Amino acid sequence: MKNIRLLFLAMVVAAVSFGGWFSGLATSATQIATLGVFAMVISTTLFYWERRVAAAFIGVSVLISTHAMTLASIMKATELDIIFFLIGMMIIVGVLKDLGFLTWVIQSIISRKNMNGVSFTIILCILSAVLASVVDEVSSIVVVLALVFQVCATLKLRPHPFVLMAVMATNIGSSATMLGNPVGIFIGNKAGLTFAQFLVGATPVSLAALAVTLLIVIFWFRRDIHSMTMRMREHRRRHSGLGPAIKIPYKTGLVILLATVSVIAFHHQIEHLLALGGAENKNAFLIMTPLVMASILMIWRPNRARHYVEHDVEWWTLLFFMLLFAIAGSLNEQGITQNLADKLAGSVKGGPTGMIPLVLLIASLGSAFVDNIVFVAAFTPVIQALMERSADYSVLWWALLFGACFGGNITVVGSTANIVASGLLEKHGHHPIRFADWIKIGALVGLATALVAWLMLTVLPSPRPAGAEPAPAIERTTEGVELPSLNG
Repeated sequence: MKNIRLLFLAMVVAAVSFGGWFSGLATSATQIATLGVFAMVISTTLFYWERRVAAAFIGVSVLISTHAMTLASIMKATELDIIFFLIGMMIIVGVLKDLGFLTWVIQSIISRKNMNGVSFTIILCILSAVLASVVDEVSSIVVVLALVFQVCATLKLRPHPFVLMAVMATNIGSSATMLGNPVGIFIGNKAGLTFAQFLVGATPVSLAALAVTLLIVIFWFRRDIHSMTMRMREHRRRHSGLGPAIKIPYKTGLVILLATVSVIAFHHQIEHLLALGGAENKNAFLIMTPLVMASILMIWRPNRARHYVEHDVEWWTLLFFMLLFAIAGSLNEQGITQNLADKLAGSVKGGPTGMIPLVLLIASLGSAFVDNIVFVAAFTPVIQALMERSADYSVLWWALLFGACFGGNITVVGSTANIVASGLLEKHGHHPIRFADWIKIGALVGLATALVAWLMLTVLPSPRPAGAEPAPAIERTTEGVELPSLNG
């Protein structure tokens, strides 16, 4: 099996390198080597997940030794601003868990009376989506599945259907704000979007996709939901709730969460007050807010500060992100993404609108099998190159976001939340969800939500980042010289 995977990896690298040369994307030896390194890192992530950081280390070393990138350009491409943002948010979430805020959320639900299977399903999906949008998808799925396991154990039900519901709602909800998924802050920062602009562009599509997903899972798992309703009725005759009610002080955690989200929501206005404008300081206060909040919380709880930094920050994942961003930056450095952008713009009919389904398809299929940040990091320079042609291509930022997040529902390895959910199932003594069982419902939800995103992105106007206004129309004078139109 190991030899077969290694053979596949070598074939993928060779195919991508040769295909890049044959198609004209990579013409020089340095460009071909750069494309091969990127293919190697992606393939290793797919076939040897536990070795992805080692592969990224090797990839960066090869890029420097082949002069594809300099050490200075590698450091610039690591996107430290995004890494700092994620570190701050991880520490904040660690404090919220420490204060019992997330446990209080569970208690608030299991203490509800007169609940049935349908209402539990609706609450479960909405809770999963909302939590994923304001904390992060991993913390969200851990909290929500604690609720699922407790309820299913009490009612003696298989948890698998409800785990699937929670995971799919989590992936969809993670697209609603910049906070829910590393993809969100990466795209928002690269596109130059404020938190408010991101909300306006992402939240309506995310809500519509969640509504469609709810309808699908209620129908698909109708037997399991009906069984839950029957068990709840039986349980209610003997007990008052679904579990022991524990009084948990939640107000401190709630104030911390609301304060963080509120400051982030108004970061653009605060930047103006602090005179932090300009391209170099774009979204500076957005990046600073989690760091400032995290520092205040660590000063408040000094005995736990080291624990938050060492155990709640996913250093392994963040290191991989830094190396991946650098390797993706090499494609831009060598002009490969510019070549790809030119070919896409020339071959796809319909302009930016015609390219929406293509980007959705690429991001969805890619995210179904490899961590979505991999494809987002790779495709971002392509959209940036297309934006130089016309600001109308800004709609592709949204297509990339929804494809990456919604496509994560297709397979069990499609997102970090999926993998965590599978591990929690095994930890609680249940067999994992089979690949075939997952992909049946996952492909249906992935297709339906992608269609929702396509329709809404085509029909509704999407927010543009500041400075990305349409280019002025071109008029031709009688002398044949092209001048910008003064009429709009």
